[in-house]
Amino acid sequence: MIILAIDTALDACSAALLDTSAGTTIALESQPMQRGHAEALMPLIARVMKAPSVAFTALDRIAVTTGPGSFTGLRVGLSAARGIGLAAAKPVVGLTTLAAYAAPVVAENGEHPILSAIDARHDHVYYQVVSGDGSPLIKPKVAPIAEALEAAQFGALHLVGNAASILAERWPADATAPSKVDQQPAPDITWVAWIGAAVDPETAPARPYYLRAPDAKPPKDQLPRSEQPSAS
Repeated sequence: MIILAIDTALDACSAALLDTSAGTTIALESQPMQRGHAEALMPLIARVMKAPSVAFTALDRIAVTTGPGSFTGLRVGLSAARGIGLAAAKPVVGLTTLAAYAAPVVAENGEHPILSAIDARHDHVYYQVVSGDGSPLIKPKVAPIAEALEAAQFGALHLVGNAASILAERWPADATAPSKVDQQPAPDITWVAWIGAAVDPETAPARPYYLRAPDAKPPKDQLPRSEQPSAS
């Protein structure tokens, strides 16, 4: 299976081509950035596709991160993925940034639970906790940092995400210290591709994954009804 993976949800603009049969990443490019994803993404995808001379019609699937993350950034990636999928008549699947952060740690078959965390600003984080084998312990949610720190009850957690250091700095003094702190501005795009290859298109829609309403949003007449954000 040939997968084109796209991620613009956080502080990077990334794309990769994965050949699951060979178990290799054919091409990859990732540029750190906080703004400018809209201008950077399509030229970046073009370079990734050109390097190995893979046609869009040769793709089997497109995978894209759906959030949580920057409202503007994640919609850039989603729009590009949907457009390519429509033009090439290929399925498009979505996966959360929290899952993408946790995936490589789960693949290590470690014994420690994993806390994926993304800075939600205003002293809040988006986070989830899974066991070493990936089974859920705390489902994805947005909460005050103080609440997220209660996950210390699970023991020596492996912290990963762009808020990993934020949590580590405020970790309860009377709790078991984190086993590892992986501060990453964005998920590994190769793992976005691997998860995209594994998910079921019927249960992994490519639509924004909001855990709270965005700070800025377009007029309602420009936002499809199915994508209007939930305040949960």
